[in-house]
Amino acid sequence: MTLAVLTTEQAPEESQTLLNQLQKKMGMVPNFHAMIAASPQALKAYMTLHQLATETAFNANEVTVVWQSINVEHACHYCVPAHTAVANSMGVDPSISNALRNETPLNDVKLEALRQFTLLVVRNRGHVAEADVNAFKAAGYGDRAITDVVMILSQKVMSNYLNHMADTPIDDAFAPFEWSKK
Repeated sequence: MTLAVLTTEQAPEESQTLLNQLQKKMGMVPNFHAMIAASPQALKAYMTLHQLATETAFNANEVTVVWQSINVEHACHYCVPAHTAVANSMGVDPSISNALRNETPLNDVKLEALRQFTLLVVRNRGHVAEADVNAFKAAGYGDRAITDVVMILSQKVMSNYLNHMADTPIDDAFAPFEWSKK
């Protein structure tokens, strides 16, 4: 099934303002945003969740670990390259992005604990054993991090699932980071 990638003019009027904001901020309207713009509420929800993800207590490396762990687990052909570009723009070490994309352990023990916890939340749909929660907390994370992982997961479920249904074309800006699940 394919969902339409809309031009700003084709999008509902409520979405046009948001798409114009993206154009000004990024110099482009990513295809994902142009597709989700069919629902102004979904576009606004996604953009709000994305902004909130950047406002968590997670640093750039940590938010990248959460985003990409989810994207890779969900095998999102669009989000993995897009978030690789985002990680680069945020100054994340390329070795972190490469490990996440290749599903290999991270060299940093705390980041690896975050990756493993995020994967447990995704794979077990929130049913995480108390021992695993305690191990995550022992790695230096608290209740806020647990809650923020779930909030970011809600953002990524929106984009990953819609990109699967839409088979969203990868933007030229993200094409150098094209990816597929091994």
